[in-house]
Amino acid sequence: MTIIDNLSRRGIDASLGTRSLTAITPLDERVSVWQDLTGHRIGVHLLDLARDFDKLCAVLDEIRPDAIVHFGEQRSAPYSMMSAAARCYTVTNNISATHNVLAAMVHLGLDAHLVHLGSIGVYGYSSAGMQLPEGYVRATLHDGLGHDADREILYPGRPDSVYHMSKAQDQLLFAFYAQQESIRITDLHQGIVWGTQTPDTALDPRLVNRFDYDTIYGTVVNRFLVQASVGHPLTVYGTGEQTRAYIHLCDTVRCIETAIQTPPPRGARVRIINQIAETKSVADLAGQVAGLTGGRVVFLDNPRKEPVRNEFEVDHSTLGRLGVETATFDTKLAGEYELIQACDKDRLITCHLSPERSSTERSVVA
Repeated sequence: MTIIDNLSRRGIDASLGTRSLTAITPLDERVSVWQDLTGHRIGVHLLDLARDFDKLCAVLDEIRPDAIVHFGEQRSAPYSMMSAAARCYTVTNNISATHNVLAAMVHLGLDAHLVHLGSIGVYGYSSAGMQLPEGYVRATLHDGLGHDADREILYPGRPDSVYHMSKAQDQLLFAFYAQQESIRITDLHQGIVWGTQTPDTALDPRLVNRFDYDTIYGTVVNRFLVQASVGHPLTVYGTGEQTRAYIHLCDTVRCIETAIQTPPPRGARVRIINQIAETKSVADLAGQVAGLTGGRVVFLDNPRKEPVRNEFEVDHSTLGRLGVETATFDTKLAGEYELIQACDKDRLITCHLSPERSSTERSVVA
């Protein structure tokens, strides 16, 4: 196994004045601890996927992987909208990184299965009036001459942020390279990931995952849990009727593993899997956390440009067919809260607990 990283997330933390509630050790220490515990070595190459194409090719040519898990992208929707520089960085980094990986695979004649961590947000968060499909939809196309044509096409999504737009652009790149170069690709349209530990990271405190709770990188689940843990009100934007899709971190890892083990054949179209466990409104989630913790929910004016409410029915049947069983808030939320209560609160930066009340550029969905 090999990791390719440019450590940009750590740099963004420093620039924003934020940090994970869980202490994240340096990458070289993490892989050393893993090797000591398991006997398995993980190689590390520090390079920028979006800018170091020749170095990327050299690494891939050396290791000739059977599978590539691609998550080398700026992953925050709020960050992608907070400034002109952040918008440009998100587009340049995310789209160039994806294309460089694809171009390197073609250049090297690398027959690897590319597994991409995409986003359920490519579909948009306006009510669709239908169950959102796993990537593709049957459509009848009409021209002005009375001709009809039945096609199966990518669902015409409606990204609500620059980040989600970059993920939608990834879809087009994948479709092209699967068609033109027969690259085997699985695109996991992932819901909001919550949860801090997996069985592997729980082996040693130095392997713990990030727990971001700020308004830029912290998911709504994390914000509610850490607010409750220190007696801060649970802050809900608007009426809280915004519905989102969620999946626990353990299930995310399990989905990636299952995708790697079941690659599509060469020449197949991109396999798109909606990687979610459940959908829930923000208000319902806040109520569940409040019921668990004794917290108090407050409703704030919504600074984000998003529908007041939305239906969000999502087809995620492929996970079931592949044998992946997913956990829910009912089964995992209490354990996550216990973990957060045990964290070192000296690491908490309290100013990040209260969301900004207004912003013209941070107008995005959670």
